[in-house]
Amino acid sequence: MDSNLSPSAKRVQQAIQERGFQCDILELSSSTRTAQEAADAAGCELRQIVKSLVFATAHTGEPILALVSGVNRADENLLAEAVGQPVVKASGEFVREHTGFAIGGVPPLGHVLPLRTYIDLDLMNLPVLWAAAGTPHAIFSVTPADLVEMTGGTPMKIA
Repeated sequence: MDSNLSPSAKRVQQAIQERGFQCDILELSSSTRTAQEAADAAGCELRQIVKSLVFATAHTGEPILALVSGVNRADENLLAEAVGQPVVKASGEFVREHTGFAIGGVPPLGHVLPLRTYIDLDLMNLPVLWAAAGTPHAIFSVTPADLVEMTGGTPMKIA
């Protein structure tokens, strides 16, 4: 494990390795907080960026993770259909409490508790994806198949 990584990025790398995967986390001086900043830093197309968006179910307050292509917006109606109740975009405090990470650096895995995860179908046909790695300056590359396996996410139309 890279000892030069920040504590949050190390947690993500450890979660990746615990699931039997090998991904190198890049911690950069430039920001990767927005999808466009991440695409610029990774040198990839915006559609290859995995946005980790946290929602809360309206009735039970369960955290839901939507992994969405950088060019798409999550459709709350499609997510609500998948989870069986309305969903609302989570507050920064809710996101940190349930993932252990701040908005702008939420990775697709390595959260405080496992989150029910849905993956944008538009990500599934790309050769490589780039996702946040725990901080607004850290990213890692992953194939769509590995993203599904490492997150336990369900690929479906959510955008």
